[in-house]
Amino acid sequence: MTCENDKKSPSGILRMRRSKLMAGALALALVGGFTAQTMIPGQFALADPVHVEDSGPTDFTGVVKAVQPAVVSVIVRSEVKPVADNMQGWSFGFGGDVPDFFRNLPPNHPFKRFWNEQHGNQDKKAPKHHRYGMAQGSGFFISDDGYIVTNQHVVEGGDKFTVKMNDGTEYGAKLIGADERTDLALLKVDGKDHKFTYVDFANDTPMVGEWVVAVGNPFGLGGSVTVGIVSARGRDIGAGPYDDFIQIDAPINRGNSGGPAFNTKGEVIGINAAIYSPSGGNVGIAFAIPAETAKQVISELKNDGHVVRGWLGVQIQPVSQDIADSLGLKKAEGALVANPTETSPAAEAGIKTGDAILSVDGKPVKGPRELAKVIAGYEPGAKVDIKIWRDGEEKTVTVELGKMPEKQQVASADSGDTQGTVGALGLELANARDAELDSDGVVIGSVDPDGPAADKGLQSGDIILEAGGAKVETPQDVAKQAEAARKDGRKALLLRVQHNDDMRFVALSLKKDS
Repeated sequence: MTCENDKKSPSGILRMRRSKLMAGALALALVGGFTAQTMIPGQFALADPVHVEDSGPTDFTGVVKAVQPAVVSVIVRSEVKPVADNMQGWSFGFGGDVPDFFRNLPPNHPFKRFWNEQHGNQDKKAPKHHRYGMAQGSGFFISDDGYIVTNQHVVEGGDKFTVKMNDGTEYGAKLIGADERTDLALLKVDGKDHKFTYVDFANDTPMVGEWVVAVGNPFGLGGSVTVGIVSARGRDIGAGPYDDFIQIDAPINRGNSGGPAFNTKGEVIGINAAIYSPSGGNVGIAFAIPAETAKQVISELKNDGHVVRGWLGVQIQPVSQDIADSLGLKKAEGALVANPTETSPAAEAGIKTGDAILSVDGKPVKGPRELAKVIAGYEPGAKVDIKIWRDGEEKTVTVELGKMPEKQQVASADSGDTQGTVGALGLELANARDAELDSDGVVIGSVDPDGPAADKGLQSGDIILEAGGAKVETPQDVAKQAEAARKDGRKALLLRVQHNDDMRFVALSLKKDS
């Protein structure tokens, strides 16, 4: 505050004049449509910040009221198999054969009665008692005649299925089909003439930041509702070759599996399938199978009871930037063939180790996951044109797809080489035959722990089968290929390496150390 004497002093008058000038300048700036920030000396004028209209608090009661009758609890009964059919090998601290010990006991001895209860009287077989376990999950109706979607891992091993409605009504259900690779299953309730409330899958892909409402049966409580947002899309959690999960932060717990995740329109954007939790409870990271995937799989389960997918038959890995440099590719995209399966459609069509698959019928392949999804979308017997990169140029190969074996994936996506550049190879090499190994190629004798090869995960005992696309039998062959790659202007040398029974490619940079 300025006192009366300060106002009358020359310095006080000067301060007042400055204040009036600043106030006038500020008022002028505001009237002229400028922000005060644009008038601060020494700063540049700034563009307007992002502005979003406040939509106010969101009320989910309408959505919940509409969709909740379509969500059910799924109760699964499965027979518990006995750990062992007899007591052979039990000791109880006694010597000799335990079953003989029980047989020789007096008829009224408590141990004798225990033996007869467990294994039946030798004169009269005791009735066999079945033991059952119970599991619970969630599901939802997708039609008014009683079809219910849930997770495959919810119904796995079950021999009796019961669905419990939100109002407590229970119905028996039968399993129509299940698909282990996408963790989806389809049940059917016989409601006679009853018309069930059902929900539909969303056609639009959810955006990160959208509201999501999860309804399910956590911990057997039934009819529970939680709310959050879509945190991310396209998550690969290592569950299978078709991982494309939606990540949500709505609280999801045990028992929510198979339940729906809704948008604010009441459409199903995903099926809750997994959570990330060090403790086993909710930590705000949950994963849902996208509606796009579910629609296709559920349709096949409804029609055929199982899903039939096309099969290419290759072991593949991502194309890292180093691998792209070694192959002469402009972009680090595609799926690198580490090994085509013998007698597979890929092998019969001429696809070789070291080929980079770039597209299928014109559909770009960004990586192993995209290749797996595209191939799985075709029926066995379909002919597809696959564009590959080989020896520095593009080629097109026509492949007639086979039927995927029951226990085999479309593609094995090895994480392989990921990042980093190197100068020297940092390896000591020897002929595999000289090392008395039953293999061709060059064996890695030692790896400099501080060198680039160690950073790439190469280990002593690994065998280099190819370098720069050519087979190698001596350390000199590897050196020649490295020199040839340098002369060709390649930034990296691509090695095909065998580790135990696994094959992978590793790209070692040819840049000199800085």
